[in-house]
Order: sequence, then C-alpha cells, then structure tokens
Amino acid sequence: MLLLFSVFSCEEKPQHQPAPISKNEMKNSMETANRYLLNEEEEDIANYIKRHGLEVTSTGTGLRYQILKQGSEKRIEKGEKVTLEYELGSIAGDLFYSSEKDGVKSFVVGEGGVESGLDEAMTYLHWGDQAKLIIPFHLAYGLHGDDNRIPEYATLVYTIKVIDNQ
Repeated sequence: MLLLFSVFSCEEKPQHQPAPISKNEMKNSMETANRYLLNEEEEDIANYIKRHGLEVTSTGTGLRYQILKQGSEKRIEKGEKVTLEYELGSIAGDLFYSSEKDGVKSFVVGEGGVESGLDEAMTYLHWGDQAKLIIPFHLAYGLHGDDNRIPEYATLVYTIKVIDNQ
C-alpha cells in the first residue's frame, strides 16, 4: 500500500497550458493599447496647450505649432538648409537639449536626420520665424526615446528660432 501511494504521489500532474493567442487577438490587443496611448497623449497635449494659453495650428499628422514672432516673407522650402536656435523639452517641463548648451541644430529640410515632426514643421515656417512646436511621440523618438536624454513615448516641445541666412 505504501508503495502504491509513493508511486502515485510522485507522478507529475499535467500543467495547464494557456490557450495560444491568435494573430487576430494579438492584433486587436495591440490596436487597443495603441489607441489608449494615443488618447492619453492627446489629452496631455490638450492640457499643455490650455495651461500655457497657446493658440496652435494642428496638422493632419498631429504636429501642433504656433508662430511666436513672424520672420521674413520667404517661406522655407524642402531642400534648403536651416539652422535653428532651440530649446527642446517635454510637455512635463523637462529640458532635454538646447542650442545654448548643445549648439545650434542644422539640417536640410526633407532629407531626414531629425525628428519627422521637426522636419515637417519647417515646411510651415518662414526664415526668421520664432515658433513653439508640440511633437507627438510618433513624430519624434517613438517607443524608445533617443537612448540619451529623451525617454520613451516622449511628447516633445520645441521653442525655436529659424536663423535667417537668406
């Protein structure tokens, strides 16, 4: 009897395996999570705009901008090299980078190398403009940040001055 008891008690019990998740269920779950993140960010941006009394223009991509001081009549075109004085932070008020500490930022509009939201913003601005830009994370550094000072999912706020070199 003791032998039978020990044989049956040592037998492993089958472990319950979770049901596999289908591709469709995974897709729906990811869509729900993304919608949640986007809704949270939209709410944060709306609160930031209200707190700071901004009158921004929204683009179809989610970029928001406000011209703080009008520059020249000449609009910035794709293919032109721009140089910016800037402060770059978060909507929470953290300062990540600035031209004062890190040097001016120069790039050719439309050729990448900068956040897609910053590149897009240049197409709405004129030489010499000063502006505030609010760039959602999907137009900035996305899910991973910049692996330096900008964290993941960061909504960026740029205060810029386009140096008029025309």
